[in-house]
Amino acid sequence: MATRGVLYPYRHLAWAARPAPSVVSRRTITYTRSLRAQEEGNTGENDKQESNSRPSALSSIKNFFFGKGKSAAKPKITRTPTAPPPREGSLSSDSIFAEDEATPKLTTKGRTPVRRQAQPGAEEPAAERLEERNREYMSLALDPRPKARIRWERKMVIRAIRKRGRLTKQELIMRTERESLVKSHWFKTSVKKLGPLARQIAGKNIDEAILQMRFSKKKVAKDVMEHLKHAKNVAIVRHGMGLGRVTGEANTEPITITLKSGERKVITDPTSIYIAQAWVNRGPYDVDYDHRARGRINILRPPYTSLSVLLKEEKTRIREWREREEKAQRQRASKVWTQLPDRKITAQNQYYSW
Repeated sequence: MATRGVLYPYRHLAWAARPAPSVVSRRTITYTRSLRAQEEGNTGENDKQESNSRPSALSSIKNFFFGKGKSAAKPKITRTPTAPPPREGSLSSDSIFAEDEATPKLTTKGRTPVRRQAQPGAEEPAAERLEERNREYMSLALDPRPKARIRWERKMVIRAIRKRGRLTKQELIMRTERESLVKSHWFKTSVKKLGPLARQIAGKNIDEAILQMRFSKKKVAKDVMEHLKHAKNVAIVRHGMGLGRVTGEANTEPITITLKSGERKVITDPTSIYIAQAWVNRGPYDVDYDHRARGRINILRPPYTSLSVLLKEEKTRIREWREREEKAQRQRASKVWTQLPDRKITAQNQYYSW
């Protein structure tokens, strides 16, 4: 017991006198860019600290028996390449937006691109040599059926020769008068509800029809008004209708005509747009559900319809009025009785017929 008591305190002394092991800080597997840069910047300082640190007892015993080996090279952390700074784009040398000045123009951001001057012996780029394009490849899209085109051209030439260059009445009307047919999208309404609105705007001026739909109490009148505005814009932009104030045709004297309904109308601008025809198209049926009592469900089939309007100019209305007047005048002249009608004498004979 005595010896054990004597040896017991020396064990604590030996445990306290042993050299302290070097503490290695714990690091995570993934590093952020800022930590990597920080570690790279402090690489030299860490090496100095580790070299000055006191070696452990285990390492000293290993070096005593096996000799001091070569220190393994520590892995170095390489910095990931960063993206280059963004560069602003510029126009190419052959751009149509580049200035035609001989010298580049100085700006705050640099020099503007200038069109390159063609050298006398240099070859022109392929984009400028339009005459050297392959006509065979272009004909695949421009003229896919050459035989049918030749037959059509021959047919048109023969028709023109037979008619001696004279146009039919329909062809003359299509060349001298403008019209625009516009169909709307599907409205969520029925033909029974949209039909009265179509009959209401038919025959009216486009601006007057828009005003009628604006103050209408019908629910679908709002959709009809938007469609009329779109149809008016299409007629003006695509077909050039309603431009009499620009071309000077609206400065003519006002003319009074009589419509088919017997109403008199004064026309001041022959190019103003009116709705010649308006009709309703039946569309598809949707599926809806009506939840009722006791878990019952009624299947509803709400209909969809569209509105088509045919827009024309007042020139057409004036022409139709003149044609009706001429036809009525011919009919009245044919019914006038004359005692000796002015007829040609035919089948004359030198002998009496009685």
